[in-house]
Amino acid sequence: KTLMVDYSNVDALKITELGSARFLHDGGWDASKRYFMVAANNSNKIGVIDAKDGAVKAVIEVGKIPHPGRGANFIHPKFGPVWATGHLGDESIALIGTDPVKHKAQAFKVVQTLKGQGGGALFIKT
Repeated sequence: KTLMVDYSNVDALKITELGSARFLHDGGWDASKRYFMVAANNSNKIGVIDAKDGAVKAVIEVGKIPHPGRGANFIHPKFGPVWATGHLGDESIALIGTDPVKHKAQAFKVVQTLKGQGGGALFIKT
């Protein structure tokens, strides 16, 4: 489970419990800072948490043992804004679309998988 805490009033914290994939490890924000992308590394999934709505937006299957650190955000020429993660268990880099408004068909899906170098990666950053 994931606990989301609203600190806007520290005297009356609001805590929301969200169901999510098992084995959450690390992650980072998409470029808009609305969606938190978190790796469930032993489940080979990325959870997408909508911080504005307080809900799990998606759980995405990715390569073996995703390990993004904070992940990498950039504008893909075809798919628009994406968030990227490398994997410890294989050499793939998953690019996940993060714009549900202008790129709805690609939002919260693996839009492209790149071949990385070597046998995996700990972190990816821009």
